[in-house]
Amino acid sequence: MIVSGILFSIGIVGLVIAVVHPVMPGMTVVAGAWVAGALVLLVNAALRRPLQSGHVVVDGSNVMHWRDESPRVDTLREVVDHLKGQGLSPDVVFDANAGYLLEGRYLHSQDFSRILGLSQEHIKVVPRGRQADPVILDLALRTGARVVSNDRFRDWAEDHPELAQPGHVIRGRYDDGKLVLDMHDTGLPLAGRNVDQGAKAGIQ
Repeated sequence: MIVSGILFSIGIVGLVIAVVHPVMPGMTVVAGAWVAGALVLLVNAALRRPLQSGHVVVDGSNVMHWRDESPRVDTLREVVDHLKGQGLSPDVVFDANAGYLLEGRYLHSQDFSRILGLSQEHIKVVPRGRQADPVILDLALRTGARVVSNDRFRDWAEDHPELAQPGHVIRGRYDDGKLVLDMHDTGLPLAGRNVDQGAKAGIQ
């Protein structure tokens, strides 16, 4: 967006000069086209920029592996509860096989709603044969939300340039049993908790 703003400013200056001092024939047209192009880039950048709202979209199939790289329901619960404790509203999206990994059977959105203590409208289980990644990224873009996941989403980076913005993807891990969320520069309180001991967890 900064580059687009600079180009727009240059175009405006050129347009003013072309009008006030018409030295070169056609300079007004060129400057006008420059301004129009820069304006399009500015508008596109503004529309694609996440709003950093109080919503987050949780990559459930990724987050459930954060502790010891094993799928765990309690890991999901802790992350969701922690996000809610920070005043955030989480929507959780799962691949179709998430239930089999957690409980050996298919789990519907109402099952995850009961497990996580979230209303069903905040749970999405992607149909079989579809990938959850584009659903997660599109939902986040549409609602101005950040994404909670350790996935790099490399296959979707071209369609979602907002992934490169610091703080758009919140990553997490466990250090000595304590949940650590990398919130970057979002201004959220540096607080957390340990599920086993109730201890404070660090957030970076």
